[in-house]
Amino acid sequence: MGTVLPGSATPAEAGEIKLAAAHKAFLQAEDIQHDFPAWPTPKPPPHWLVSLLELLKAAAPALQIVFWIGVGCGAAALIWLIVRDLPFARALRRRKPSVAPATDWRPEAAAARALLAEADRLAQAGQFGEAVHLLLFRSIEDIGAKRPEAVRAALTSRDILEAAPLSDAGRSAFRLIAEAVERSFFGGRPAAREDFERCRSQYEAFALAEGRA
Repeated sequence: MGTVLPGSATPAEAGEIKLAAAHKAFLQAEDIQHDFPAWPTPKPPPHWLVSLLELLKAAAPALQIVFWIGVGCGAAALIWLIVRDLPFARALRRRKPSVAPATDWRPEAAAARALLAEADRLAQAGQFGEAVHLLLFRSIEDIGAKRPEAVRAALTSRDILEAAPLSDAGRSAFRLIAEAVERSFFGGRPAAREDFERCRSQYEAFALAEGRA
């Protein structure tokens, strides 16, 4: 190709001249890497890792079965947690323990006073739901110490109270406390001071001879 004079170059030829000049400047630039070395060959994995991968590959069918069994058990547990309190699911539950004969069992007076003092501290802090919850579940612990089979066989706090060796008055008192806990923790209605005072009075009247009715 002959020399092209600047004034006589066509647009295409002018573009080729600019491209060639830009390419030459690119090749002459020292701050741009033009040569790229080959990527180093990776080192082979250690023998123990190869053995482990081979073992996992061999056990893959069994692990897959275990995985799906776990998924199935988790799904069944979740479904049961959702439907266990529905009416049609009650028939699937274990037989509830029979009502225990009425007795005059009461908690130890010192333990009852200590429990009331602890519940009062929660109530003074405005934690009325926690205070009622404490009265119920500390009493269930006492019942479990007296009659372990009632706690093991029961499904709910009400079942435990029905199977507990309580007097009719004591069973009635704990039913009221259990209802307050259910409303607070499961019914979405926070317990108020009046709820705590009512439950405390019932517990005190049952647990302590000098308690007010």
